[in-house]
Amino acid sequence: MENRDMISKLRDFFDGKSVLILGFGREGKSTLRLLETLGHKNHAIADRQPLTECPDCEVFCGEDYLSHCEGYDIIMKAPGIGLKNDVSDAVKAKLTCQADLFLRFCPVPVVGVTGTKGKSTVSGLIYHFLSACGKKSALIGNIGVPPLERAEEFADMDAVVCELSCHQLEYVKASPKTAVLLNVFPEHLDHYVGFEEYRAAKANICRFQKSGDTLLLAAELDGVINARDGVTKVLAGNGGQIGTRDGGIFLFDRFYPSERINTRLRGEHNLYNIAAALCAAATVGCDTDTCIDSLPEFSPLEHRLEYVCTIDGAEYINDSISTTPQTAVAALKAYPDTDTLIIGGMDRGISYQPLGDFLNSGYGLKNLIILPDSGKRAADTVTDPNVRKLYAENMEQAVELAKKYTSVRCILSPAAASYGFYKNFEERGRHFKALLGC
Repeated sequence: MENRDMISKLRDFFDGKSVLILGFGREGKSTLRLLETLGHKNHAIADRQPLTECPDCEVFCGEDYLSHCEGYDIIMKAPGIGLKNDVSDAVKAKLTCQADLFLRFCPVPVVGVTGTKGKSTVSGLIYHFLSACGKKSALIGNIGVPPLERAEEFADMDAVVCELSCHQLEYVKASPKTAVLLNVFPEHLDHYVGFEEYRAAKANICRFQKSGDTLLLAAELDGVINARDGVTKVLAGNGGQIGTRDGGIFLFDRFYPSERINTRLRGEHNLYNIAAALCAAATVGCDTDTCIDSLPEFSPLEHRLEYVCTIDGAEYINDSISTTPQTAVAALKAYPDTDTLIIGGMDRGISYQPLGDFLNSGYGLKNLIILPDSGKRAADTVTDPNVRKLYAENMEQAVELAKKYTSVRCILSPAAASYGFYKNFEERGRHFKALLGC
């Protein structure tokens, strides 16, 4: 009954309305399949790029694709479409997305996870913990599964874990029962008018929570982002109720020392991620000790401090997910004796001073391999004379330099987005691994 209820709510939502699918990538195609399943007829597609498929509906392509938004009742926006001030307020009022409808209509508790960094690892951990505790769940969202792709299955589950990007959260009008906001750093500023707008999109994960829900919030955001009345707030990190200490994890009044945390995840930032995931899993009935016992079976995700191979005694680590200076610093902290770092990618104008300050404080890096476009700006913040600066035109040259100069370990942690050079960070990481040839 609940299963049919979610589908019926979706059908009621679209019934009698004209719908524009804005963006026809993975989620746009999923939305078209959903509308066809619901028997909806009055819909169209708009995308800047020409379509490689020929759907059985009206299609608008080209630079003026946004001009067609005015004539529709509902606009289903794909996460990759950036609008800034390119459309009117009247159009923005009609915008929704799969994440919004999922959060409104999902029949079982939702654990939603966002943050500039760490959200994929934490989402994966929560899903792993749910499985270890015998609970049936799904892992969907920003990890590559559009939120409504498995809508017909949700009613049979105990909970659904949804990784949520800022783009998915931007126009939601509902929030998950358990909301996890790990951190907010300057990121995606090419998509937003400014940092405040980006942070506001992240804050939507808890903006619409109800009494009895739970918000797990990074302690440094307390007072900047607030819980609604009746929502249980748990602060994570320095000064919070959960976090890391002495190589272990504390969860309220319980401390789990380092020898209890048997994990392949490296670095203190990942201990923080584990603490957040344990707390979130507990809100949907998971036993913490059972979760911790399952940690050895959790594999680190690809492109996230991923060990690739050892060449001539030197380790190579793929951290292509790194798109901010803070994540590059976290990578170096996770591997304290690293002698080579590869940085650089799409330049979005963010400050690289946090990375420079860290490397100038005596970390001991020997080689900084610098890729265009942002790598030079990042390198300019590094004034330690013991750091050799090596400039590469592309990844091929970067890997050649790494093989020549690295003695202990090389980490690809670009502190920059991949766009303009690669389709995404996954393609960048796989290219790095292929060039290593092992």
